Amino acid sequence: MKIGVMTARSDYEINPAIVAKRAEELGFESYWVADHTVLPVHSTCSYPGMAPGTPAPDYLWGMPDPLMALMTAAAVTDTINLGTGVLLVPERNPLLTANMVATLDDASRGRYLMGIGAGWNREECEMLGGNFDRRWGQVKDYILAMKQLWAQDESEYHGEFIDFPPVKCYPKPHRKPHPPILFGGEGSRKIVFKRIAEWGDGWMPLVKDLTEFAEGLKNLKRACDEAGRDYDEISRTAFGLPGQWREPEEVQALEAAGADRVVLWLPAEGPIDVVLREMEEIANDLLGP
Repeated sequence: MKIGVMTARSDYEINPAIVAKRAEELGFESYWVADHTVLPVHSTCSYPGMAPGTPAPDYLWGMPDPLMALMTAAAVTDTINLGTGVLLVPERNPLLTANMVATLDDASRGRYLMGIGAGWNREECEMLGGNFDRRWGQVKDYILAMKQLWAQDESEYHGEFIDFPPVKCYPKPHRKPHPPILFGGEGSRKIVFKRIAEWGDGWMPLVKDLTEFAEGLKNLKRACDEAGRDYDEISRTAFGLPGQWREPEEVQALEAAGADRVVLWLPAEGPIDVVLREMEEIANDLLGP
């Protein structure tokens, strides 16, 4: 079982270079960061899992750009994988994103894991150019366009949400044909499994318990069978909520259910010593000597 760690906030106080370097030293397989370019002060949306009207957690306001944060981590590490949990695709220009992702993957020698999502905040999505009501259609269009940009010397794409003539876009990703595309989000929406089977490479949901994760894997297997996709090609990550999946028995149960990776949520508030100390405690509990 691969075990990764995630910081919801990764700035000067919780420096991604320091955290990722220590995570690599401790033996963690991957380091992950989150994405919110802006969040509106006034919003009609509630943070997932929280009651309507409940203020969003403070760490959501303090996130730097995840691709830039991971580039700083790439510069001081050699082996640890670097992931976004998740990159909000509708809120980013796909031509620019394709170039940034390829630059990160090339610089890290193929260590980027492209966890993606469509976002939950309407106002944030729309002010950054997303079509909130049709955001997953936009995600698909953008990702398919990026795949062309990553694979072809000269590429073009003509879709509903992005349309461009032949262009050259370099560098190309180190990993071929491109970094793995892993779908985040809630674990119970069956439409996500169809999307993964058709044009994704992995599932990395937030789930409330082992039963929900195991049921999701059954749905994923069914979707792969229907699409003629090899289920074993799909990575299966349990992306933890704060405090979740911390006991060895829980991790063993996830592996028995079919997970090949678990990502554990580190403290969202500094100082960095708190984050490093908790990461060391997790490593002692789950990674062994």
